Amino acid sequence: MSNFTAFTNSETWTAIASPKSAILLLINLPLIAVVLNVLSQLLISKNPNDPPLVFHWLPYVGSAVQYGTDPINFFVRCQKKYGNVFTFVLFGRRVTVALGPKGNNLILGGKLSEVSAEEAYTHLTTPVFGAGVVYDCPNNMLMEQKKFVKVGLSIENFRQYVGMIVNEVEDFLDTDPAFFQYQTGDINEWGKFPAYKKLAELIILTASRTLQGHEVRESLHKGFADRYHDLDGGFTPLNFLFPNLPLASYRKRDVSHKAMSDFYISIIEKRRQENRIEEGDMLSALSQQTYKDGRPLTDREMAHIMIALLMAGQHTSSTSTTWCLLHVVANPEIADALYKEQVEHFGQDDGSLASLTYEELKTLPLLDAVIRETLRTHPPIHSIMRKVISDIVVPPTLSAPRDENRTYIIPKGHFVLASPAVSHMDAAYWKDPEEFDPYRWFDQSGAAAAALDSYDNGGDKIDYGFGQVSKGTESPYQPFGAGRHRCIGEQFAYLQIGTVISTLIRRLEMRIEKGVPEHNYQTLITQPQGECGVLYRRRPDPKKN
Repeated sequence: MSNFTAFTNSETWTAIASPKSAILLLINLPLIAVVLNVLSQLLISKNPNDPPLVFHWLPYVGSAVQYGTDPINFFVRCQKKYGNVFTFVLFGRRVTVALGPKGNNLILGGKLSEVSAEEAYTHLTTPVFGAGVVYDCPNNMLMEQKKFVKVGLSIENFRQYVGMIVNEVEDFLDTDPAFFQYQTGDINEWGKFPAYKKLAELIILTASRTLQGHEVRESLHKGFADRYHDLDGGFTPLNFLFPNLPLASYRKRDVSHKAMSDFYISIIEKRRQENRIEEGDMLSALSQQTYKDGRPLTDREMAHIMIALLMAGQHTSSTSTTWCLLHVVANPEIADALYKEQVEHFGQDDGSLASLTYEELKTLPLLDAVIRETLRTHPPIHSIMRKVISDIVVPPTLSAPRDENRTYIIPKGHFVLASPAVSHMDAAYWKDPEEFDPYRWFDQSGAAAAALDSYDNGGDKIDYGFGQVSKGTESPYQPFGAGRHRCIGEQFAYLQIGTVISTLIRRLEMRIEKGVPEHNYQTLITQPQGECGVLYRRRPDPKKN
């Protein structure tokens, strides 16, 4: 009898093959995997050029729990232990983080031959935004699409938008059930509204009234909002990490995307048939643009750009507006000062306030400072990723404080991650960074002014394809990203947030119910936790006093 036959007939094999042993093996497999994962980190020698790997117990899962629960504290803890550059495992992905302004510059100012935003994000954005736009096209094509959008974000259009946004806010206060106390006219009774929920509704109303066009605005109560909600359900961390799960939310996302895309195309076709151009809205601006090779935008590309504008802008603006309002109403002295600023600039002889204008909004120093401080303390996106498509050499100075003489190499296939949010709260650049202090922006020789200057004017002006911009990649203040992927909608965001906050301050006295909430990091955009209750009452009408 051969050795193989003897082994297969042995009692040992019988014991291993028994159902009881199989069950025990299955039960112990996770423990065995954990032990092997730990031993591999402790015993297997590492390439000295690899960035330090954050220790993790669970294979594949890695540091996902710590990162997902509180990414900023996770980064700061790792920075103290490993230095400014380190790698962590996120559901099978190797993610190398580079912190601080130099780290932001390494990633956000990275060469196209080394890093790719498209490969990092297309699996998330393409099912939501659509094919052929944003990260589903070559980078040079995306830069041209940003230029097309920039045409629609003109100063002339902004002047029209202020009045439109004011009208939307006032109509909302006059009709929404959450503002019943405002509508009854009793100035002595306080009401309450959930800030995030109501401001999210307001932002989509104002965005549709301005950028999206009257057809979209008129459709918000005819099923469009439901389609938007289902599409929004496909824009979550789950979709980023696992793009192809067989879940109902994924199917709803795809059905809603098709419906919204067809809706925009129907608008385009109808306008074309009627030979009609709507002045001021983005769809009309896009319809008049051509690529460098002379090709016009297709109807489907225009539809998908419109969806991208709606989805991306809605999340960031509603979140930033909510944080801004919460801090204002949590600091009565700031709220009073903002109202006095409105009276000073817009007050009339009869005690009323003149209409807001674009030019005047840009000259309100406290309002501007409050928005900037909100974006410093609550930047909408805490992590900005790229896919490494060729090895990246990390300068030795970035390795400090762990090893200033070590040159790291981030290998092809890794993801890299910048976190401007960490720089925003770094005491090396900001005095009392945890404190919400808009007045820090008034000091023209202070750190805030220097950070803003380096963001808007740092380095040579570069034209990535959508006009001259500052790289801003080494600034400790980067609320809208930096480099070629810097958000071109930031001026509209300031306009939208400033107009909404100003109109609410004019109409309402407000105070916070329970204090400014903690961050909710379970969403792609860093939202406040909970209901965010704000108490309010109507301001007296000066004409009736």
